[in-house]
Amino acid sequence: MNSLNKYFPISKKIPIDEFISNALYDKDYGYYSKKIPFGKNGDFITSPGISALFSEVLALWIVAFWEHLEKPKVFNIVELGPGNGQMCSTFIKVFKKFPNFLNSVNIFLYEKSEILKDLQKKNLGHEKISWIKNFHTLKKGPVIFLGNEFFDAVPIKQFKKIDNILYERYVKLENNSKITTSFKKADLKSIIELKKYNLLKEQYFIEFPKQGLDELKLIISTIKKLSGGLLLIDYGFLKQQSKNTLQSVKNHKINMMFENVGNADITSLVNFNLLENYLKKKNLKVNNVVTQGFFLKKMGIINRAENVSQKMNFKEKSELYLRLQRLLSSKQMGKLFKVISAFKLKKKFSLGFI
Repeated sequence: MNSLNKYFPISKKIPIDEFISNALYDKDYGYYSKKIPFGKNGDFITSPGISALFSEVLALWIVAFWEHLEKPKVFNIVELGPGNGQMCSTFIKVFKKFPNFLNSVNIFLYEKSEILKDLQKKNLGHEKISWIKNFHTLKKGPVIFLGNEFFDAVPIKQFKKIDNILYERYVKLENNSKITTSFKKADLKSIIELKKYNLLKEQYFIEFPKQGLDELKLIISTIKKLSGGLLLIDYGFLKQQSKNTLQSVKNHKINMMFENVGNADITSLVNFNLLENYLKKKNLKVNNVVTQGFFLKKMGIINRAENVSQKMNFKEKSELYLRLQRLLSSKQMGKLFKVISAFKLKKKFSLGFI
């Protein structure tokens, strides 16, 4: 059997989001089921791997949020797609400096990949951490959901408008060897959904994160049940873009979308305007979307770097500031990455956003 057959039903067209799901998350052959994708020997690096300062300031934001809630005796953190556990490991180090907080907190890691779950368990031995498959486990106490580069890896649908008729993008495996794409008329349900979020106006190419919004719906219902909020950081755009943002990466380089299937990462740019509208429609209080650079600076990451660097030699300082620049610079991650937060609270919490 050709290796590509594993990702396709026999001679059948499937929507692009179903193909991405199979390529990334198939429990036997999916990218995240076979490989540790992070770091120098992987395919990409995320902010917690660039500098621990990133995770430190997020940990302080979480503690401040707990204080804003008047220090509840039970407080839950859910990290969405925790990667190799690096961010959570830094969280624990910071939380140990706040004993009352550490005493109150329960940390839940939401991870689909068994290979990554094993890695996280190896890297994170702490009584406060447990793994969940869904959010029903959370019964008591407010919750904060946290996702860094979570939504970019959730498969998206793609649509195209031709002569004012909407078509959905499909893929098919031809002759067991070549992947072809085509468009077929979108169903009425999709048209209604896209209209609901004002995505058809003046756009000829539309991306829609149906699976992402399904996940978000479950997150929001948990927030409404327990109170609390969410904080999401990802690369994406604010203004609706009429273009294909799907991209594939292998060995830290751009990979052709339909090559190395199951052995390369596939992501898309996150539509933060859509996320904001969705969260508002669900009656959550939403802070204005800001850039990662803005958020991290507001959270005092530069002062933190200055304090840390005092005990460093010249080489270590240079490395620290190079990494910091990568996180903050508008030419690197500082502008491309955005931050959004939303809450079900009596008093608005805007730390890092104003």
